[in-house]
Amino acid sequence: MSLKLYNTLSRRIEEFRPVEEGKAGMYCCGPTVYNFAHIGNLRTYIFEDLLHRTLVHDGYKLTHVMNITDVGHLTGDGDDGEDKMTKSAREKGQSVWDIAAFYTDAFFRDESHLNIIRPDVVCKATDHINQMIDVIKKLEEKGHTYIAGGNVYFSIDTIDDYGKLAKLNLDDLKEGARIEVDSNKRNPKDFVLWFTNSKFKDQIMVWPSPWGVGYPGWHIECTAMSSEYLGNHFDIHCGGIDAIPVHHTNEIAQAEAAFGVKPWVNYWCHGEFLINDKGKMSKSSGEFLTLSVLEEKGYDALDYRYFCLGGHYRSQLKFSFESLDQARIARQGLCRKIAQFKAEGKPAEVLDEKAQGYVDAFFEAMDNDLKAPQALSQVWSLLRDRDVPDDQKLRACLMMDEILGLSLDEVEPLKEESVEAGDEALRLLEERTEAKREKNYARADEIRNRLLEMGYKVVDTPSGAKLERV
Repeated sequence: MSLKLYNTLSRRIEEFRPVEEGKAGMYCCGPTVYNFAHIGNLRTYIFEDLLHRTLVHDGYKLTHVMNITDVGHLTGDGDDGEDKMTKSAREKGQSVWDIAAFYTDAFFRDESHLNIIRPDVVCKATDHINQMIDVIKKLEEKGHTYIAGGNVYFSIDTIDDYGKLAKLNLDDLKEGARIEVDSNKRNPKDFVLWFTNSKFKDQIMVWPSPWGVGYPGWHIECTAMSSEYLGNHFDIHCGGIDAIPVHHTNEIAQAEAAFGVKPWVNYWCHGEFLINDKGKMSKSSGEFLTLSVLEEKGYDALDYRYFCLGGHYRSQLKFSFESLDQARIARQGLCRKIAQFKAEGKPAEVLDEKAQGYVDAFFEAMDNDLKAPQALSQVWSLLRDRDVPDDQKLRACLMMDEILGLSLDEVEPLKEESVEAGDEALRLLEERTEAKREKNYARADEIRNRLLEMGYKVVDTPSGAKLERV
């Protein structure tokens, strides 16, 4: 089965056809490094990691590019608000460069804990100012810009399809536009390409340009960096759905105007929000959870990855600690199975027909717009199938984990004393794990007490529950 992806641009699922046969170019909007990434942000990067792994599995030579926005874009998407990097530096009493370095390191530490494959190219905005200036020059030469109040603006009235990604109705927007903070704009939806007249005193991050000393607008960064590494026409652009109406809309407008290529990007893929009882998780609210907080509470980062696998990337996913507990129980149960299989012997060298059927169904689900929940269900169906030998199950699970990214290859075999605990004790331990996964806590406690009577203490570990002699 060939890979199919939902394309936000067309609003339908399409077969993936790369620009260049056998290759795939993917650009993902990276973090703005003024604060820690919250777990809602990280859900998007997990979805992009699943796409990365699926493309590689399907045989594509992938070039995965991600930016680091270390030139702080403004707190408002419409060129208003305060500079995020400067604001964070002031509040923490550090330089903007120290802030950027600290939070960049923190971001990649989170990604490492989540077993997210690092992109092939990680590009910092501050290292690509010249490329941004070059794109703005192209736009200026083609008549898509104007200068007002010292700043360079992109004029959306110079193109005929602005807003096509978000399906914006420009007439409605003009009629209902609020009074803009920036009175220099000819059209409320115009946006800044280069600031030379900052509203903030002593702006720290500035560079020389043909238009004066200043700094780039947020949207020009991604256009300049993606084209630098993927060319002026590439396959996939990813991000969160909140980027659709402004950031990605403006990226398309300036890129297609500058490069004269339509479409600039063939497939736009967006991840939905992680929500909680208060709605969308966001940094602006000041109330958000980080991965390190989850880890401090005793969760493994891969518990959160497993939790995210339980929801399709295009559907909102509601976070609660109860749901995370269930994900932890399920992951631990899976790891225990793998540990048991490894203790029994090596994985099969070749899959038999039945085990191969589960693997094929797994990859078919992933190739169908990354349907991770359906793919994960194939893992559990395989594990429950008594007609499939354990060495076959082990090989199949390790193959499927190339996409799931749960580090099953690193699970240690059960220690000999644990394996020799006795068939009945091990059976009860598996039943307890299943009971907890199904939220039957009364039955789980009952089994724990029964095991104590048999002389075994249940010890819960990140890799699953194990038995120890009392």
